[in-house]
Parts: sequence; C-alpha cells; structure tokens
Amino acid sequence: MIMARASAFRAFRISPLLLLAWAPLAWMVWLAVRVPQGEALTLGLGNFSDLLGSGPFLRYTLNSAIVAAWVVGLNLLFASLVGYALARGRFRGKRPLLFSILITLMVPRQVTMIPVYLMAARMHMIDTYPALIAPFAVDAFNIFLMRQYMQQIPPEMEDAARVDGASELRIFFQVVMPMVRPALAVMGVNTFLVNWNSFLYPLVLTNSDAMRTLPVGLALYAQGEHSVDWGHLMAGALIGTLPVLAAFLAFQKQIVEGILAGTGK
Repeated sequence: MIMARASAFRAFRISPLLLLAWAPLAWMVWLAVRVPQGEALTLGLGNFSDLLGSGPFLRYTLNSAIVAAWVVGLNLLFASLVGYALARGRFRGKRPLLFSILITLMVPRQVTMIPVYLMAARMHMIDTYPALIAPFAVDAFNIFLMRQYMQQIPPEMEDAARVDGASELRIFFQVVMPMVRPALAVMGVNTFLVNWNSFLYPLVLTNSDAMRTLPVGLALYAQGEHSVDWGHLMAGALIGTLPVLAAFLAFQKQIVEGILAGTGK
C-alpha cells in the first residue's frame, strides 16, 4: 500500500513535466492543422496538401534523406574501423592519434565552416551531394564511442577466429560487428538526428532549390515578405519529425541495450 502511494505520488509529480515536454509538439500540431477560411479558421489537412503538392518540398525531403543515409552509412563503417584499430591495434603513435581525435571534439563546427566552404569551392563541390556528405563522413565522437565499446568486448572470440585462420577484416565484420550492434544503433540514430536537422552547413554549401535540404527549404519556403507562414512551416516541421520518430521506434531496443551495457560495465 505504501509503495502504491509512493508510485502514485511520483507519477503525479512527473505528469506536469510530461505535459510541459509535450506542449511544444501539441502547439506545432495545432498550428499545422489550422487552415484559414476567409476570416474564420477551420481544422484540416490543407497545409499538408499544399506542401506535398509543391515540387520543392518533396525535393528537399529527398535531399535530406540521401544526405542522412550516406552520412550514417559512412559513419557506421569508418567510425567502427577506426574505433576497432584504436581499441585492439598496437602501433606507434596510437595515443597521440587518439588524443588528436579527442581534441577535435572541443572545436565547434562553426569554426570549421569557412575552411570547409573554401575547400569545397576549390574542388568545385558547392551545391552538390559530396559537399553535404564528405565533411561529415566520420565523426570524432562516433570514433570515441566505438573505441570505448569495443574495449569492453572480451577478445577470446577474436583470438579463436584467428586460430581458425580468419583474416582481420573477416574477424571485424563477422565477429566484432555483431557484438557491437547496440553501439551501432546509438551511433546511427544520433548521427541521423544531427544530420537530418542540420541547417547551417546546408545553407552555406547549397544555393539552388535542387540541392537544398529540408530544414533550409522550410526556412526559406515559409518566409513571407512581411510575416512567417506558420501553418505551412509547422506542417513541414511535423512531417520532418516523422523519420526521427520512426528511427527511435525501430531501434529503441538496441539503444536501451547499449545504454544498459555501458552502465553495467
């Protein structure tokens, strides 16, 4: 009885916090479904149909999906390879290399924006997919995450595979990678979220509707001459959140396993 009362009291305390957290999403949905009809306002899907019926919006969504998919895939591959080398490899300069990677975590991305733009301009990559993908193909935090997770894996299975004559690449892909799936899920969802919502770099590195991503396209699409079209902006933002929610729902089990594994070790 006492435990039930304590649980009810905790739920009562948490409920206002949940309402506060859900309030912005509820307000976004309310603005998205409000459709002006003359001087009156009605509820409907007119804002969504207007967005989906416009060519640029679908192009923005496709660009964001292509860039996010490539960035996530490259990070899953390169960050895992570098993390495995730093976790298991024995070579000269290993510690300075790890230290230099960690140093980059303290450098804001805004600082590297001008050098990245100049390099992309000299390589004639402005307003192309490589300009939006190459600078983010591997992330220092993802390397550190994979290195830390792989260090906690017992090396006996790798040693057994070597005794059986397996190559290092085969050991990496067939032995190590299946054991780090929770960390891969965390890294993939986090990388997808960051790049799907990226605004500053796509704004700087693109200059045409054909290459703009969803955040940039929405910001420019909803800007009127004297006001902001909040209905269409919130409708687009709501559509843009659906892939993020789908990613979390699809990989929530692996994410929880990765968090629990990290706390247990």
